Amino acid sequence: MLDILGAEIGKGLRVQLAHPIGHVITLLISTMMYLGLQFVLGQGQLRQDLLPQTLVAIGGYWFLQYAALVMVADLIEEKRAGTFAQAQMSTAPPWLPMLGRLVTASVFGLAVTAVATLVPMLVAGITIPARWAALLPAVLLGVNVLAFTFLLAALALVSPMIGALQSLFTSLVLLLNGSFLPLAFYPDWLAVLARILPTTLGIEAITQTLFEGRSLSEVWSGGTLPWLLLHTFALVAVSGLLFVRNHRRALQESS
Repeated sequence: MLDILGAEIGKGLRVQLAHPIGHVITLLISTMMYLGLQFVLGQGQLRQDLLPQTLVAIGGYWFLQYAALVMVADLIEEKRAGTFAQAQMSTAPPWLPMLGRLVTASVFGLAVTAVATLVPMLVAGITIPARWAALLPAVLLGVNVLAFTFLLAALALVSPMIGALQSLFTSLVLLLNGSFLPLAFYPDWLAVLARILPTTLGIEAITQTLFEGRSLSEVWSGGTLPWLLLHTFALVAVSGLLFVRNHRRALQESS
């Protein structure tokens, strides 16, 4: 099983690195998009009071957007080429190759996020403090994103509309997770809606520890951390169950 997992990860990395121009374009767009958005929202200036929090938020969006793009696009290509069906002849459980795809997607998602976050920090002089209390929310944010990415991949097994669905979901995340304005500026009803989406609760917990100086116990007592744990667990459970169901359906289809 470890050999199969390693082979799947190696294959995914080779496929992605074989076409570097797409990754370069993505990096250029990502690094320019954030500063452009903040320049427009600031009416011709970069508001230094909002940049650190919104940069953390859009970093979560970049991770989700690019990890989902890599995983879903790779899965669709293999379905069209027929190699996805060949992979099902292995003795490994069906979730193992998908886990390998998820590792590949997370590697490229993290790489894009790191570069696209570092460049605005250097260009605009943005300072993000480092605190150990933010580590746990950051890990949960990563799991939250990857669980949602796995859910999109499960939908891609059976849905011909996965491209439109992925674009819709990731656009909603960009609009509402704090990438434009921190959650504190939202009306109460919109903040509740935003917290249902992936990344939002993780970003809220991270910003509370980094910029408000809260400890993990304070974030827990405030309710953000428990809701983040529940949201992440629910995404993991739903994505796993949906994959089992859709994988069975996909194998039953004659196509």
